[in-house]
Amino acid sequence: MPWLILALMGAGTFIYGLSTHATLLCLLVKPLPVLALLGWLHDAPPTDYRRWISLGLIFSLVGDVLLAWPGDLFIFGLGAFLFAHLAYLKAYFSDCRRLALLPLVLALAVGAILLSILIAHGLGDLLIPVVIYALVISAMLWRALARLGSEVPKRSAALAAAGAASFVFSDTLIGINRFVVSFEAAPYLLIVTYWLGQWGITASAFTQKPRWP
Repeated sequence: MPWLILALMGAGTFIYGLSTHATLLCLLVKPLPVLALLGWLHDAPPTDYRRWISLGLIFSLVGDVLLAWPGDLFIFGLGAFLFAHLAYLKAYFSDCRRLALLPLVLALAVGAILLSILIAHGLGDLLIPVVIYALVISAMLWRALARLGSEVPKRSAALAAAGAASFVFSDTLIGINRFVVSFEAAPYLLIVTYWLGQWGITASAFTQKPRWP
């Protein structure tokens, strides 16, 4: 319960900061929801899966601060979240290694569509970093979807898949809002779907069976 209260307080205050354009307030409270998830995750069974999810949340905290920092630190925030997705990717590989062709095709299609839209509107010097990021997040989505229907606990697979999909949707909104067309609701939609994605990914660790050394 304390972690839930911290998450809700941070999320509510951040939304208020967005609506009032309070940059400093947003910077101070933006990491709180993910920090609360990290604290909550400590109660999950001690598995390799949990350890990699924890690392992903830590990189996400860094990314949150970099993207909220006054000035354009987008490329550094992108790098932090790249490592977060690599950690989530490793987590999904830790308990499921099946190929899963349909999820692979679906993830590649999502990444290709998003990239084609962004490239058509010009990425400039960010072309290579964005392409690399798109490949990694597509791989993360693939491995999350690959766990569905496997020997992984159904609840864990469903939560991770939903979380990964929500995270990809949030990043899609960031790309569209930054490179294609900005719209007023974007900051609110992308942060809420981001938090939901992180919650789903974190919650998926609570249905894992502990692996003792």
